[in-house]
Amino acid sequence: MENVDFLKELNPSQQAAVMNVEGPQMVIAGAGSGKTRVLTYRLAFILSQGLAYPQELLSLTFTNKAAKEMKERIQRLVGPEAKSIVMGTFHSIFSRILRVEAERIGYTRAFTIYDSDDSNKMVKTLLKERNLDDKVFKPKVIQHAISSAKNKLISPKEYLDFVTDDFNMQVAKIYEIYEQRLFKSNAMDFDDLLIKPILLFKTHPDILYKYQHRFRYIMVDEYQDTNHAQYILTNMLAAAHQNICVVGDDAQSIYGFRGANIQNILNLKKDYPDLEVYKLEQNYRSTNTIVQAANSIIAFNKDQIQKKVFTENEAGDKISVFEATSEQDEAKRVANLVREQRQVHSFFNKDFAILYRTNAQSRAMEDELRRAGINYKVFGGLSFYQRKEIKDMVAYFKLAVNPQDEAAAKRVINYPTRGIGQSSIEAINVYADGHNITFWDALQRVEHVGINTRAANRVKEFVMMIRDFGVSCKNNDAFFAASYIAKQSGILKDLHSTDDLETLGRWENVQELLNSAQGYVESPDTEDHSMEAFLADISLFTDQDQKIDDDDFVTLMTIHSAKGLEFKSVFIVGMEETLFPSGMALETRADLEEERRLFYVALTRAEKILTMSYARSRYRFGQMQFNEKSRFLDEVDDQYIKKPETNVRREALDAAPTARRGIVSAEDLAANRRAKVNRAAARPASAGSAAAAPDPNFVPSDPKSIQAGQTVRHLKFGKGTVIAVEEDSTGRKATVDFPGSGQRVLLLKFARLQIL
Repeated sequence: MENVDFLKELNPSQQAAVMNVEGPQMVIAGAGSGKTRVLTYRLAFILSQGLAYPQELLSLTFTNKAAKEMKERIQRLVGPEAKSIVMGTFHSIFSRILRVEAERIGYTRAFTIYDSDDSNKMVKTLLKERNLDDKVFKPKVIQHAISSAKNKLISPKEYLDFVTDDFNMQVAKIYEIYEQRLFKSNAMDFDDLLIKPILLFKTHPDILYKYQHRFRYIMVDEYQDTNHAQYILTNMLAAAHQNICVVGDDAQSIYGFRGANIQNILNLKKDYPDLEVYKLEQNYRSTNTIVQAANSIIAFNKDQIQKKVFTENEAGDKISVFEATSEQDEAKRVANLVREQRQVHSFFNKDFAILYRTNAQSRAMEDELRRAGINYKVFGGLSFYQRKEIKDMVAYFKLAVNPQDEAAAKRVINYPTRGIGQSSIEAINVYADGHNITFWDALQRVEHVGINTRAANRVKEFVMMIRDFGVSCKNNDAFFAASYIAKQSGILKDLHSTDDLETLGRWENVQELLNSAQGYVESPDTEDHSMEAFLADISLFTDQDQKIDDDDFVTLMTIHSAKGLEFKSVFIVGMEETLFPSGMALETRADLEEERRLFYVALTRAEKILTMSYARSRYRFGQMQFNEKSRFLDEVDDQYIKKPETNVRREALDAAPTARRGIVSAEDLAANRRAKVNRAAARPASAGSAAAAPDPNFVPSDPKSIQAGQTVRHLKFGKGTVIAVEEDSTGRKATVDFPGSGQRVLLLKFARLQIL
């Protein structure tokens, strides 16, 4: 073979995956096993052997960045001919095909592509035309429903067949009109870039034939993340030559909520009986301790392709796990550990990543890193104080303290929607400029502006509300005032009016802002508890965040955003039941297994040092919750966990007599571990005491049956008396007097109270 010196750089497993290119292939690439190198070298090998022209190679990726980097690496291996490889994301490649073939399905080649904002605006227009309340029929909820249906190849007519209620009946009708409106506009939305090629290939076999024979070799990266439409497309194109190679790792399939279907990779053998499977099992990234700990975790999943990832790297430090009293304590200890590890290991800030399950968790971490003077950057989402819902809420706070803040007033004068349109705002602005007064002064003279009576009345109501907020700020501390403003402004109600996950996430973020205000007020270091002082405090934080002008920063991101990245030291925070694993993922085994795969991804981002933590108490949904540590921590093999120094001596003394008698065997230790894990697996999915042992006689009562005057039992606080039961936007909650712990306000859906 000529020009294949680069094969010497591969290990035997990688070489086998690169050199066997005929027929269907699947490369299972474990974490840190050199997947990108195999993808790159496989394409380079095909070209170097003259098996195909560059334009006969199709490589499908999930990011344009990955495609660009791969193409550049192939060019370094085989030269400029690699520029002609057809490589890109699913959407970019099939949009090119549609540009060529659009007329065959009734479009012109100049069709417009609607992004998510365009689609959302169209949905809003359709709702308005049908006189549907967008507070009930949330545009983003409907948009998500349409997108989900499309990616499952469900047409508007078929969607109608599944309808069981009035709400979905309206969604089905909007879906139908939405599709008609797109077609009449010669437009496709983002989902159509996958759906329309399937329609094209099914209705025009000659076009399918052309592309099947155009692409002799097909490669698909991150195959575990493909949805149903992507699965259909790759199978259609590969049907002629069957030279398809998919690369991925079922253990890193974490995008089920986006429509990814892990069965695509698990069941590929059914589609291609002659499938050859290659396993890349050597990890080049992490220490042996981290690799083996990750193996011990993923072994609990039933749905997986069996493999044993190993490494020849050093054993490395054992994994640290610590318990914090609260999210603030957790964040402070993480910040201290970052400083300590920088000194001990000569690390830079960029060597650290702090990973969490939900975006809302970044707030406490951001606060403590700022206070510690540690540069950081939030990825996979905006910095906490830069998120829209937080900026909206802070704008209300600013107006309450300083009504003359024009930018704040214009930001929220019509949010939540109160009938003050853009034309009215512009008229008020013109009046202010014409009379040389401030925007706020013009609002107070709105009857002279010349806008319609209805809008003028809404402006007067807005002015009265802001004045009321100002009074609250003068008479109360920042937390009380913030809570009052959040409720009376209507923001909490607006964000809590749907079960849409994205909107719920924004609602949680506002709750986190209120938690921040409470933490500020209750801090022993806070002298001035006013809203004005709190605003100054968080404004300083924001300014400092914006002044980061180098690339040496600690990375903060969700675990989903961290996939594919690696860091010398990783912190996985918030390892608590109902947080990680998410409480929304505990109903089915499949959902729990995806959460476990997410945990596996988190562990395998670490190269040298891994630290995990959980908090005994944490504010969530506006309420203090008492947590037990995540079941996932119990699933990590004990031999890879660093024991707390305070426990080492005690455990050594406890074990010494038994060890001298020679009773403890490897089998005994294994049995003990299995029993421990079984207990963890049987743990109820709710917030309880992190320290309390499960009680087999404890059976929680139906939350709906809890009433004032009852005697109840709580796993952590013991016996207590229900003083009052009330319900608000957060749900049904009870005030319970516990003799040993005082009065507690508990959300009943999480409290798990037992009526005695």
